[in-house]
Amino acid sequence: MTSIIDETTTSPVAESPARALVCRGCGAEYPLAAQHACYECFGPLEVAYDQAALARVTRGQIVAGPQNIWRYAPLLPVGQDPASRVTLDPGLTPLVSAPALAAELGISAPLWVKDDSANPTHSFKDRVVSVALTAARGLGFTRFACASTGNLANSVAAHAARAGVPSIVFIPGDLEQGKVITTAVYGGDLVAIDGSYDDVNRLCSELVETDEFEDTAFVNVNVRPFYAEGSKTLGYEVAEQLGWRIPAQVVIPMASGELLTKIDKAFSELVEIGLATAPSGGWRVFGAQSAGCNPIATALHNDTDEITPVRPTGIAKSLNIGDPAAGLYALEAVRRTGGWMDYADDDEIRAAIRLLARTTGVFAETAGGVTTAVLQKLVASGRLDPSLETVVFNTGEGLKTIDAVAGQVGPTYRVKPSLRAAREAGLLG
Repeated sequence: MTSIIDETTTSPVAESPARALVCRGCGAEYPLAAQHACYECFGPLEVAYDQAALARVTRGQIVAGPQNIWRYAPLLPVGQDPASRVTLDPGLTPLVSAPALAAELGISAPLWVKDDSANPTHSFKDRVVSVALTAARGLGFTRFACASTGNLANSVAAHAARAGVPSIVFIPGDLEQGKVITTAVYGGDLVAIDGSYDDVNRLCSELVETDEFEDTAFVNVNVRPFYAEGSKTLGYEVAEQLGWRIPAQVVIPMASGELLTKIDKAFSELVEIGLATAPSGGWRVFGAQSAGCNPIATALHNDTDEITPVRPTGIAKSLNIGDPAAGLYALEAVRRTGGWMDYADDDEIRAAIRLLARTTGVFAETAGGVTTAVLQKLVASGRLDPSLETVVFNTGEGLKTIDAVAGQVGPTYRVKPSLRAAREAGLLG
């Protein structure tokens, strides 16, 4: 293939390293198109790359790139030409040192919180949406859509507004009000469905097959292979922020299970092409679910590959996918790396949100509470080694799920506006 020419600079634009879509089940290959399932076995598709092209990417090339996810464009399937991007330019979010949290939990090695609440719509979904919608534009779609538990709805609506493209997003009718408002404010169509996320996702899978939606890109349906690749940028960033090395242990929240698999894939890619070094014993991947929606963790605990769908309950609604599409692949990654999965109930989630905020200054949404609570359990059970460097992932902003802790925190004093009242309340010692 020849290089694309950017007419504004007349300099060559790098080609995509992506070569095909490949079935994760049977290995069948397909062209890079709007397709998410294998015609042979109905397995999920993912992007396959030209390994020689990936191997030519250098650290210097990445460091010289923009201060967002597009610094990794040479490793992504789309977005090599800046003019092609549909994006809010997310990424390079803080990797927060957490020594106080480590001390409370009995962790002696460095502990880090990768805080993706710092993205433009305050969740990691900005990464996957930027990649998916850049692919969608290149494939000729003229409307953007998704099925969402909230954060994805925020991101798709915001990206569409920035790009001047119509959007239609579908959400469960009982979604947190904060996530409803932070989607509707962007002016696109917002459809609340009387049902669970799995019901919403099923409807969207049917809509995408209709003539009326043939020009609509559902980021997590017909362009899902590209969408999923955006998650890898979290893994790339962690490695770069740690000085181009992979942490020994990571704890990742699970809904569909795809985020966990893609972070693991990012680590593998970086090591394979020589951009990052792995720990001497390799890295271990740990998954976190809520007790109200834990089909992947339950399968692991039962030592089976049979993931039984559940009807989600509980406050961690952003993780409430009862029939997780990538559950089997999350199980494979955790088993292969010697990690584990666990889950936390609503009270444990609330307590962990407060613990994380108090010790790190990071106010996480309920998914971050799940991850922190599971970190505690993994240390207490001996599954996670407290002497090894660990990164935990906070994927969203606490202000989106403020009701989770609203009844547990508030003023510690209430006084009249006088020095005497302040003294009587004990504020002056």
